[in-house]
Amino acid sequence: MKHKEYYEVLKQQLDRQVNEEIDNIELAAQICAKSIMNGRVVHAFGCGHSQMFAMELFYRAGGLVPINALLIPQFALFPKAKLSTLQERMEGYMEGYLDLVNTSKDDTMIIVSISGRNAAVIDLALASKKIGMKVIALVSEEFSSSVTSRHSSGKNLKDFADVVIDVKCVAGDACLSMEGMEHKFSGTSTILGMTALNCMSSRVIEICVENGFEPPVFVSGNLDKGDKINNEHIKKYGHLVDCL
Repeated sequence: MKHKEYYEVLKQQLDRQVNEEIDNIELAAQICAKSIMNGRVVHAFGCGHSQMFAMELFYRAGGLVPINALLIPQFALFPKAKLSTLQERMEGYMEGYLDLVNTSKDDTMIIVSISGRNAAVIDLALASKKIGMKVIALVSEEFSSSVTSRHSSGKNLKDFADVVIDVKCVAGDACLSMEGMEHKFSGTSTILGMTALNCMSSRVIEICVENGFEPPVFVSGNLDKGDKINNEHIKKYGHLVDCL
């Protein structure tokens, strides 16, 4: 039955991610922890569905406070999903975007693009490196290696990253097939990517504490003291985290 098959495929991909990407997750965590301990932030960006990854890291219970999610409306799936597709393929749009954001060479940039082929993510990686940031890319190696670039450089996002975390989904993302269906169905990249990022975030917190620095984390706003705790964080980090 397909629901059981999906679960088994997902478990296999998660196991591969844990076994094969643990060193890259560790390296990414070390980079992010350094930014946070230096009093700076980690920026996170994705287009379309990949905006969810930036949202996952940002302003959530148990999540690090110094995360600046670059939630740019033009890349969202609303009000028109097709517009986000057109926008992410438009070269040049993201080149100057970081001029509008509080950035530093001590920041870290996380960019999520499962295919890694579109112009927006590559432009952002180039702009980030020009500032001096380290760039962490979440991609699917299988997917990104099976497609051509849509950027004038002819390269993929992973070619510009300091650390690449392979989420392990298949080319095209969808993992199931059956007679009567022309195309594959049921993607796994969201669960895989969220798992990788939360593993990394957990390790970031651990590294900070090991170095004598308690990193600020948001608590649930539905706890009785949640608002008070979170408001203190916002007062302290509001000038660094643009979307707070």
